[in-house]
Amino acid sequence: MNVTTPLSQDVINSLTINDQILITGKIYTGRDAALPKLIELYEQGRLAENGISLTGGVIFHTAVSDAGIGPTSSNKVEIEESIPLLSQAGIKIHLGKGKLSDATVAALKAHGSVFAVTPPASALLTAKMTHKRVAAFPEEGIEALYELTVVDFPAIIAIAHGRSIFDR
Repeated sequence: MNVTTPLSQDVINSLTINDQILITGKIYTGRDAALPKLIELYEQGRLAENGISLTGGVIFHTAVSDAGIGPTSSNKVEIEESIPLLSQAGIKIHLGKGKLSDATVAALKAHGSVFAVTPPASALLTAKMTHKRVAAFPEEGIEALYELTVVDFPAIIAIAHGRSIFDR
């Protein structure tokens, strides 16, 4: 299924676990260093002044370097703790890898968001990126918050509507 950002709630509601999707549009990246700072911007109401719109958005748990991009473990404390608030802020798809806690699965359901895993192929993912810019926190280097433009970025829905592929 092809999906384009920003995503509507109807698109998210139509997704089920194991669906294969191709994402086109702008997505954000973040991991341990940037996500807690992004939460602070959201809580302070300062996203817009940084040119960040999370409504209907996608966030990919990765760093961005000249060597490429690839998923990091989404169940790291700083990353997993960001998922409920970023879902509340408008993120509809969280991309990464690994099993998430039952509390995070419930938070995704409550906020109408999903979690998707990406194929572990950095070369494939990097080839789908057509543009990148540092959106915030340049002092974090490759772990800064980036805004990427992607075309046909592959992912598989892993958690949706309270169900998880990790619970089998």
